[in-house]
Amino acid sequence: MEDEPLADAYDAGLRSTAPPVDAATGGALRFLAASISARSVVEIGTGCGSSGIWLLRGMTPDGILTTVDTNAEYQEYARSAFARAGFGAGRARLIRGAALDVLPRLTDGGYDLVLVDADTVSYPLYLEEARRLLRPGGMVVFNGAMAGSSEPDGPLRVPDPRETAVREVIGRLRAEEASIPLFMPVGEGLLAAIL
Repeated sequence: MEDEPLADAYDAGLRSTAPPVDAATGGALRFLAASISARSVVEIGTGCGSSGIWLLRGMTPDGILTTVDTNAEYQEYARSAFARAGFGAGRARLIRGAALDVLPRLTDGGYDLVLVDADTVSYPLYLEEARRLLRPGGMVVFNGAMAGSSEPDGPLRVPDPRETAVREVIGRLRAEEASIPLFMPVGEGLLAAIL
């Protein structure tokens, strides 16, 4: 871990039901945010704040992270982790609620990057929300793109709904000429796409 606030957020995440991103995934998130000079980012799934710290470190100095989660305890921990990492109260907007209820209230075309790190089964729905939220040329990133079973396909295998959802998102992104997808084999797998 890079430092104490990040290490604390990581440790808290390991003790929670919202596992933190590992250092390689965090580094990739920081790089992606920096590569597009992200000023406005939406994170679906706050957890205990480790991914938010990585994103904030890659964003422009005046950038604002909007992060959504249903768990108030996680968000309070993340708020504290952001402050300990040196990010003032104005740098992160934490919204408690179900993402599919909160996202429709956010500004169309107002964001540079959307990170999806929540209920994998809902990834196709989050892709549609990201399309609406992102400015032209914005980036959507899905964590957990290697979700699902490692068993080979076969007539007796029951498909894992998480795997089915990830495959659907990958299929949609590949089918669109305008999107530029990239799979990164770090952590649980990152799937990024410029839309």
